[in-house]
Amino acid sequence: MRTIGKFFTTVTTSALVVAAGVGGAQAAPAAAGGVAPSACRPANHIARITEGPAGSGHRHYRVSVTAPRGYESCELAGSPTGVRFSDHGSGTGITAGRYGDQKTVVTFGPGHPVHFDIQVPSDRRATPVDEASFTLRAPDGEIPGTSVAEGRFEVASGTLVGPVQRGA
Repeated sequence: MRTIGKFFTTVTTSALVVAAGVGGAQAAPAAAGGVAPSACRPANHIARITEGPAGSGHRHYRVSVTAPRGYESCELAGSPTGVRFSDHGSGTGITAGRYGDQKTVVTFGPGHPVHFDIQVPSDRRATPVDEASFTLRAPDGEIPGTSVAEGRFEVASGTLVGPVQRGA
């Protein structure tokens, strides 16, 4: 019985060490073998929301997405999908449509930040929020996972999200 207990503990500990190593390697800045993980994965980039210049009949907010050194650049295209807004973790129920060119491809990665615009109609009742979640798109489809951007802003029905563009 004692030998079985030691064996079980050793196998369990080894499995946990292997599992931790696998999970850690996916989000680590550089993987073994010289191949870096993609900056497009949600765990590998940072997104912030700031107020942009007002437009005629709209408020604009900029979502800037940056990647630290050590990640592989990737290509993005079009507006993010599945955009949801929340305030202190509570969803608003407001979803966003898209506008603009959905086919232009931009390079994203370390030293190559990107941004997209959140356009909110000024003539509608606004709801304050502090977070937007979204799924980035590559030229051939969605990138798995949900990215999150933080910053105080307001949304309303009719909110639209523009395509990803070069620069922060």
